[in-house]
Amino acid sequence: MFLWLAEILQGVDRVFSIFEYITLRSILSVLTSLVISLAVGPFLIRSLIKRQIGQSIRDDGPQSHLDKSGTPTMGGVLIVISIVVTTLLWSDLSNKYVWLCVLCLVSYALIGWYDDYQKVLHGSSKGLSAAGKSMLQTFLGFVFAIVIYTTATDKSELLYIVPVFKDVVIDLGIFYILFTVLVIVGSSNAVNLTDGLDGLAIMPTVLVSGALGAVAYMAGHVNLADYLSIPYIRNVGEITVFLAAIVGSGLGFLWFNTYPAQVFMGDIGALSLGAALGIVAVLIRQEFLLFIMGGVFVVEAVSVILQVASFKLLGRRIFRMAPLHHHFELKGWPEPKVIVRFWIITVILVLVGMAMLKVR
Repeated sequence: MFLWLAEILQGVDRVFSIFEYITLRSILSVLTSLVISLAVGPFLIRSLIKRQIGQSIRDDGPQSHLDKSGTPTMGGVLIVISIVVTTLLWSDLSNKYVWLCVLCLVSYALIGWYDDYQKVLHGSSKGLSAAGKSMLQTFLGFVFAIVIYTTATDKSELLYIVPVFKDVVIDLGIFYILFTVLVIVGSSNAVNLTDGLDGLAIMPTVLVSGALGAVAYMAGHVNLADYLSIPYIRNVGEITVFLAAIVGSGLGFLWFNTYPAQVFMGDIGALSLGAALGIVAVLIRQEFLLFIMGGVFVVEAVSVILQVASFKLLGRRIFRMAPLHHHFELKGWPEPKVIVRFWIITVILVLVGMAMLKVR
């Protein structure tokens, strides 16, 4: 919206042309979403407490978590609102990539909201059934995959770039749709599974979003894309503003979600943020980079898959409890230690991912 207003005001003074720069609007996006989160957060928490929208804790997990029962949940609404408002304020609203990201975020947030609502309504840690949730996620994944596939202006937008080898690409054809669904749904679930400790999911999301924002900017800049040998996708750089909003809103939410948490994001936040990262990776053709930088999310999801498979096939568990962060808790690691160490690992993985761009 401000970009449109600035274009009008350029007729009065050329100084307003500075708002054409994605870098400036991205910085303003971080600050705006941060301020919104910090300002609205206390009111939201009081409202959740007043309405008795508290988290139900499963009794078969670490016993230290039982003290968290009743902590306000569904705080992810704060994240989603601040991201959407900020993106609408600072991005180019004529850009299709921006709308794909925003709509993906909101649609998966609605699934998360319904899941959280069911948990609160029934006073249980079990909300929407796993099958029901998966069906909704997959349906939306197909919707966005088909839209991306049918609206691509250049076939290069649909090619899979083989990691490390810059000249090796794979034309997935119609299977591009299935691949996109796997990335979006997988990312959504991975972030959701990671969201089990105070601040554990939101900080890696902030770090990965910031890095993807830098890559998105370079992918939308013909010279930088050529220099790094990454796919150049016209106008995709605009989603840097969207990713910057995730960074700001995430930091603002962390203010209230850091240990001991005043509020949990719930599925409304985790499912939507994961899906947003997934669709961004697809749009900038950096799915493998998301896999590397979001390694904590990947390992958490894989730990659940291995645990379930091992128990069903062999009748025994690999980990003391899955997802993986609970395994370390049951081994005696204090919760803050698990959280910060996972943050450190994410910083390392993000740096590795960024370094791999140049290796190509």
